[in-house]
Amino acid sequence: MAKLVVVSNRGPRSFRIDESGELMPAGTGGGLAGTLHPLLAGSGATWVSASMSEADRLAAAEGLMDEDGLSVVTIAPDEEIYRQAYDIVSNSTLWFCYHRLFAPAYSPRFDTAWREAWRSYRTYNTLFAERVAEVADEGAVVLVQDYQLALAGSDLSRLRPDLRTVHFTHTPFADPGALRMLPAYAAAELLHGMAGFGACGFHTRRWEAEFRACYSDPRLAVGLEAPRSFVAPLGPDPASMRAEAATDAVSRAGVELERSLGGRQLMLRVDRVELSKNILRGLWAYDELLETHPQWHDQVVHLVLAYPSREGVAEYRAYRQAIEQAAAEINEHWGTPGWQPVVLDVADNRNRSVAAMARYDVLVCNPLRDGMNLVAKEGGLVNTHDGTLVLSREAGAWEELSEVALGVNPFDLSETAEAFHRALEMGDVERKDRSDALRALVEGRTASDWLADQLAIAESLPR
Repeated sequence: MAKLVVVSNRGPRSFRIDESGELMPAGTGGGLAGTLHPLLAGSGATWVSASMSEADRLAAAEGLMDEDGLSVVTIAPDEEIYRQAYDIVSNSTLWFCYHRLFAPAYSPRFDTAWREAWRSYRTYNTLFAERVAEVADEGAVVLVQDYQLALAGSDLSRLRPDLRTVHFTHTPFADPGALRMLPAYAAAELLHGMAGFGACGFHTRRWEAEFRACYSDPRLAVGLEAPRSFVAPLGPDPASMRAEAATDAVSRAGVELERSLGGRQLMLRVDRVELSKNILRGLWAYDELLETHPQWHDQVVHLVLAYPSREGVAEYRAYRQAIEQAAAEINEHWGTPGWQPVVLDVADNRNRSVAAMARYDVLVCNPLRDGMNLVAKEGGLVNTHDGTLVLSREAGAWEELSEVALGVNPFDLSETAEAFHRALEMGDVERKDRSDALRALVEGRTASDWLADQLAIAESLPR
């Protein structure tokens, strides 16, 4: 039994089966798990997650998941239930709804197949709730992470009313108009599920306000009272980020990067190939920069480190192709024998990413809508070049960093191009002042603070 239970779609460890049939560790399964794992090491907490593969299921059966004083408990849903819950509802519906990615003229499409997927999403959440109910001690604190498990609150309140449950949403939340695009039964069940938690947390006041507004909309939640809510921004861990930036592997990547730049300024982005990250408009804005400010020809390189994501979803595969085509067109139009304007790398190379964050002159974070955007904070933390942050006002991080970043409307290519120009021509004193202020803000709010806020809220809940 456990006094503290952490619940997430992906757990702290994943495994693979090598050529000889042996189980081998395959690293941490995702960004959220990577953030939580070091914070919980040695805590004695129980972590409930899904077995993502046959290798994970075998490792769980052999007791190989436990590590660093954590007891890892897994569920193993039917493959089709998992596919429908994760790919169709979580990735292709809720993510699109919360990030305003729907194209209303032709998507979403809610038919009988989608209704079946929603039943799988409900089943998936219930499996988690039932497993938590089995392993949690009397009055335990339960921290449930992210939108994949939004329905678990109502099940937990029914199965174990003694538990002190907190749900944290790492994405934005939909405003009432966006949430009303879901089928009425799904929107109502979503709000009922989240109302079952003792408290619900968000990265910004804006996402919290949109969440609460949904409970005030009579077309969504008639007679349903909003749960307690709170705001707890997530930040990186300064010590671990700096230690990573100081490794030999990152240093070697930095030397190689510096050689490739040839003394030019570096405009950087580090992102998943994800529709909400707005990589394509970033490239279009860079193209406009080269058109309207030709003095930057052969003076700047736009390094786009964009590693693949959700390639099982057709829209993501098409988006990656569009990014590759846009980069190729810019290079063909503006490039010279000695200068490649865009360097696009779709490999997931963490060492190169950290080295580039340490070196950038301009960091581009222009998401259409983002729960937080940790790259904006990580880059500012490790950068040693007095780099300037260009940040979308639709990123959750904007709420904290608006005084130190150059803000842009992510849909406005001309404004974004002018922000690039301003950042590139900025004087040394202003660059340093902005860089120092950004670093101080990031150092003042860490991942440990984020976790402590959730624990404090949970401890304050009635048993």
